[in-house]
Amino acid sequence: MTLDTESSGPAAVTTARSPLRHRVRGRVLMLLCVLYAISYVDRTAISTAGPAISADLHLSETQFGFALAAYSLPYALLQVFGGWIGDRYGPRRVLGILAVAWGIASIWTGLATGLLALGAARLLLGLSEGAAFPTATRAMSSWLPGDRRGYGQGVVHSAARVGAAIAPLGMAGLIATVGWRAGFLALGVLSALWSIAWMRRFHNRPQDDERVSETELGELDAQYADEAAGTRSMPNGRKVPWRRLVARIAPVTLVDFCYGWMLWVYLTWLPSFFKDQYGLALAGFALFTTLVLSAGVVSDTLGGMLSDRLLARTRSLRTARRVNLVIGLAGSMLALIPSLLVHDLVLVTISLAVSFFFLELTNSVLWTIPMDIAPDHAGVASGLMNTGFGVAGIVSPIVFGFLIDRTGNWQLPFALSVGLLAVGTLLSLRVDPRPMDSEPEPPTVAAAPG
Repeated sequence: MTLDTESSGPAAVTTARSPLRHRVRGRVLMLLCVLYAISYVDRTAISTAGPAISADLHLSETQFGFALAAYSLPYALLQVFGGWIGDRYGPRRVLGILAVAWGIASIWTGLATGLLALGAARLLLGLSEGAAFPTATRAMSSWLPGDRRGYGQGVVHSAARVGAAIAPLGMAGLIATVGWRAGFLALGVLSALWSIAWMRRFHNRPQDDERVSETELGELDAQYADEAAGTRSMPNGRKVPWRRLVARIAPVTLVDFCYGWMLWVYLTWLPSFFKDQYGLALAGFALFTTLVLSAGVVSDTLGGMLSDRLLARTRSLRTARRVNLVIGLAGSMLALIPSLLVHDLVLVTISLAVSFFFLELTNSVLWTIPMDIAPDHAGVASGLMNTGFGVAGIVSPIVFGFLIDRTGNWQLPFALSVGLLAVGTLLSLRVDPRPMDSEPEPPTVAAAPG
């Protein structure tokens, strides 16, 4: 099969989909799914516990917003460096250590006695989780063929949304029975158990895993074919082309900020929104939060599948990735508008759920694009991209909480979110996911003779 000029690179090599079943890479993907689910339970359980924590620690909405934002400060700052660490030292060691660290952070959250202690625990959680997804992306870049990267990112992020969806009901049950502190202690133990399983079962290079067959090695992308045969080492030591990489990833980072702003609204403020606006008790606002967040479970995987199928049909990376971004962000924006105009619990829940469904169509694509652009530096590239999400996590909770405290109006911050989704839709048209390796190197200027 021949490729057009837009589809050069590993992500568009073939229209046939490489299998995941009966392959070791499928088991690797399942381990990563568990990681993503735990990480989102860790980071979102606090929103359900928020009213109980605020009452127990005597926090205002603005103070609680600062505690939420404390997670995102190191999370944003560590994205690029964390991705570089994953590229340099390999996902096996890095993810194993990080999972233990954020387990400690969860336990610390359960032991917090005031705003400073709570903020410090969230800082540690953000610090440890900041490098996790870029490093996991590096693992997928080595283990997944190009025609399954969108699907792979979709599956792991669907698992993350499962974690986000079950966290409200799970935490609500724990609060009602043993209190919010015990829930965070249990999460810390769960993270440590995952770390043990990861260190025992994962290898940085597929050819180092004795369970991997020659057939599976042969299905790897062309740029990893010689690596799979053992003829060269992992590309961790290659010099990062920072200038070109930053220029190519920058539009994706801006789109990710707009996406991240809205996602942080869902993850941090939805329980409080249902409680304050509709007078729901703990069980009620936890249930409605779960119903809304469940809409993202399907759409994360669906977004990756649609993008991969569109790539196979059009053989154009730009078309396959941009279409998903535009449809997802524009659809989320339009679906959110009814929630600004009506005050009906059922209609607003439907509006928020549909908006979240469209929003999550973009997530797997955002994480696939760094692998498209720079597979050898997927950790650094995805870290650059996800810096937008991290910065949004700093700004969104603080601004949202400040506007609610000052105006008492929930529609105002939601209207701001609609505007940012519109900006993200337009910026999506600037995204270029084609591999940097397919571009000609910039000309070098010879030194003048002395």
